[in-house]
Amino acid sequence: MSSRQDRQRSPQQRRPLAALAARLMAEGGISDFALAKRKAARQLGLVENAALPDDAEVEEALRTYQRLFQGDEQRARQQQLLAIAARLMSTTQRFNPYLTGAVLDGIAGRHAEIDIQLFADSAKDVEIFLLNEKVDFRHSTPRTDRAEAVLTLVAGEATVNLVIYPRDQERVSLRTRDGRLRERARLDGVRRLLAEASKGGF
Repeated sequence: MSSRQDRQRSPQQRRPLAALAARLMAEGGISDFALAKRKAARQLGLVENAALPDDAEVEEALRTYQRLFQGDEQRARQQQLLAIAARLMSTTQRFNPYLTGAVLDGIAGRHAEIDIQLFADSAKDVEIFLLNEKVDFRHSTPRTDRAEAVLTLVAGEATVNLVIYPRDQERVSLRTRDGRLRERARLDGVRRLLAEASKGGF
């Protein structure tokens, strides 16, 4: 059954599930849409094959929740994370950094992590660069087979994932699990977003 048919079949079930998944993401530090939906389904006592909302529905519910219940806090956090991202992207310019994920999408919550894509001849080049800059990091499990490695570090009060891809992947469009184009931004775009956030535009 298609996503559209699912939506038509059980809107009364999908809406509260999306709302609960959004609250779990906003309050509970869950960043993975699929995990949030599974937890929400269990809490609502739904059967395993229940029609789940897609990521776009949960994202819409998350934006609504943050606007209603976490407005000032979320805007301040968004500004803080954008500033950290801009600083790190400026430092790693040689690896053509792009910001992606919740911070770019404007839905960064209390426990959101910063995701920055880097493009290098080898992940070792990035590791050596960070070591020379005396930046501590650890290896994390990549979420996609296309990524060569993920280096996770702490910057201020934020956790940052440097997702490293081969250089020839820079022009390849990546998509989310539900098929949407994964947005990304270069440093100049992040600086524009930061300027807007500083003026209260987020």
